[in-house]
Amino acid sequence: MTLPYFLGCPQWQDPSWNTSLPSGGYPLERYAKILNSVEGNTTFYATPSQDQCRQWRAQVPDDFRFVLKFPRRITHERLLAGPGSEVLDFLEIVAPLNDVLGPFLLQLPAAFGPEHLKNLWRFIEALPAPLSCTVEVRHSAFFSKGEAEKSLNRGLMERNISRVCLDSRALFSAAPDNETIRDAQRKKPRVPVHLLPVDAPPVIRYIGHPDLESNRRFLAPWVERVGNWIEEGRQPFVFMHMPDNGDALFLAALWSELLNKRLPQLEALDLNEKKPQMGLF
Repeated sequence: MTLPYFLGCPQWQDPSWNTSLPSGGYPLERYAKILNSVEGNTTFYATPSQDQCRQWRAQVPDDFRFVLKFPRRITHERLLAGPGSEVLDFLEIVAPLNDVLGPFLLQLPAAFGPEHLKNLWRFIEALPAPLSCTVEVRHSAFFSKGEAEKSLNRGLMERNISRVCLDSRALFSAAPDNETIRDAQRKKPRVPVHLLPVDAPPVIRYIGHPDLESNRRFLAPWVERVGNWIEEGRQPFVFMHMPDNGDALFLAALWSELLNKRLPQLEALDLNEKKPQMGLF
């Protein structure tokens, strides 16, 4: 799929996608025929082997991009402090993917507060060129528009690092009337939508309403903003999440349909089989 930006889901396979993706090949290979990026959550929970990374590389085209998360031990347990050997070991393992890597997703927990910013700057500055990262924060102080947020934003701008924009408004607009929604609302942060203008590619992580059609009004502002970025020659990363990520592929298709209306020259995502409108059970 040829696009002037990057569109993906938080995973590359789900049983519910089997009849919607192109047939044949490995799940990642099938996924990469219609989407050109993936959010690498798998590396947050378990580090793959170097051989696995070689296999992943063989299954995607040259214009595909992996946005891998650093392991949980580095970001959540160590809060980016401690020996750098774990980081270097991880980078060595994923080295077969170097030519198809987007920015690493440095997702920081709510426990990572203003007092830890020095760890962040040391971590970023120690990354070997040309590797880069994008930073997602969850501590409330980084959304208060006070000195903590100004310090974070200033440091990111000085280093030309994008700040991940997590938009969970659609998710939290849903009635918590089943366990899937309740679980997603427990686990996902409910934070304001803050954008930081830098030259680095913007990164949007959108967490949708469980009813597919209800996402249209929440996606509309993003369609306009991403459309403007593309017209400016920028290459944003847009990742579509759902309370049940088995539905994320179909949200990506809806997004693609909406952006195609804004930019008709873009190829719309074409699934083999459209899924019926999802409801709230």
